[in-house]
Amino acid sequence: MAKRALNLPNILTYGRILAVPLVVLCFFVDGRLQSSDFARWSALVIFIAASVTDYFDGYFARAWQQQSNIGRMLDPIADKLLVSTCLLLLAADTDRTIAGWTLWAAIIILCREILVSGLREYLAELKVSVPVTWLAKWKTTLQMIAIAVLLAGPALDKIISYATETGITLLWISAIVTLYTGYDYFRAGLKHIMDD
Repeated sequence: MAKRALNLPNILTYGRILAVPLVVLCFFVDGRLQSSDFARWSALVIFIAASVTDYFDGYFARAWQQQSNIGRMLDPIADKLLVSTCLLLLAADTDRTIAGWTLWAAIIILCREILVSGLREYLAELKVSVPVTWLAKWKTTLQMIAIAVLLAGPALDKIISYATETGITLLWISAIVTLYTGYDYFRAGLKHIMDD
């Protein structure tokens, strides 16, 4: 059990969970929330490293046949912690990167993540698995790119014009795809709920 818990795919997942407080620390200087250029670039580097582990932990687990129950449990939790924390930080930062109507895109993404997690947990009790679709994988990729651009935000605007606006547009596209994939999961799970 301990050997499985400490295989490389799981260590990468633990690293992704550890990245969450590190991203938050980048924005907290002197015990208060600040979004300096240094904070934003540091958070971006950590976020990109964490996002890359999301691909490799699954790849290595399948390639080396090192799938484990702890990995199956922690992998989606690590993803949701990372995405949720970054969205909340971007809504609270001093530059108000996510504000106004864009808050709705973040709320849609967060609500979908919570609802789908609840559905998966319920269906797991019924021994029903809901496979991840290709569209859901694209949604995750688009979401990660949007968050990465928004983490850099104003610091990236100094190098590339309209970077923050591009990140916000990508976040909205991601939110729309999120609604569709969320509906897709519920449609797949609804027949099992109704049968019960």
